[in-house]
Amino acid sequence: MTGLDAGPGTLTTGPSILDLLALAEAGPDVFRADLVYDDGGFLYGGQVAAQALRAAAHTVPPDRLPHSLHCYFVRAGNPGRATEFRVERDRDGRSFSSRRVVATQDGRLIFTMSCSFAVPLTGPEQDVDGMPDAEPPERSRAAELTHLFSLEGALPTQPFPDGAWPTRVWARSTLPLPDDPLVHACVLTYLSDLFTGTAGLDDVSDLGTTSLDHALWFHRPVRLDDWVLMDLVPHQSAASRGWYTGTVHDASGQLAASLAQEILFRRPR
Repeated sequence: MTGLDAGPGTLTTGPSILDLLALAEAGPDVFRADLVYDDGGFLYGGQVAAQALRAAAHTVPPDRLPHSLHCYFVRAGNPGRATEFRVERDRDGRSFSSRRVVATQDGRLIFTMSCSFAVPLTGPEQDVDGMPDAEPPERSRAAELTHLFSLEGALPTQPFPDGAWPTRVWARSTLPLPDDPLVHACVLTYLSDLFTGTAGLDDVSDLGTTSLDHALWFHRPVRLDDWVLMDLVPHQSAASRGWYTGTVHDASGQLAASLAQEILFRRPR
């Protein structure tokens, strides 16, 4: 998770999100992210998840797109260190491909992911829940997304205005992205770990949070160089853990993706 700022410290210059997703081959089904930087914090979870998905996609037939991923944040990563991704090819079926990815830095495990890819199919389409009620981005408060490359944000009216973090945000890439649905799925993954839906829970605002696990389901292709609305909904806190779900809609109101995340509450040292 990361934050929001309107001043210095945001990554509005330098490498782009496409640079972040550029992986080097380091062996059979092994890939390395060599882009490093020092922003004084931990490695953003959305970054390692997006890079892991990109690594897995390198081993999948090009006609298959990601439809789900489930990941665990095992240890805090360092943005100043290269990250290696090892991909296991679990299965390639007629329509689906399953992969597992292990991410390490300096030989130490920091992250694992299981993900699945599918041949695009057609069938009935229905959204039971509509898009959250939010002002369009042009009528929302502009804000830069701290520690994220090539993304800008806009804040509509918040469901929990007293929360420590926003739970509803418009976002888009600040540079045109290629006409490749995989790239847009990776950028959506990059965005999906932003903020925390537990900001709406009582008695947790003074606690530090650490991402434990994260799940994402891709329902429809969506362009991330157009505005999307991410809405996070808190559900519970128990045993020093909080759990929330979220949705990502495009500007027309179609549901593009759903997510769920569990975080650990800790008092700052």
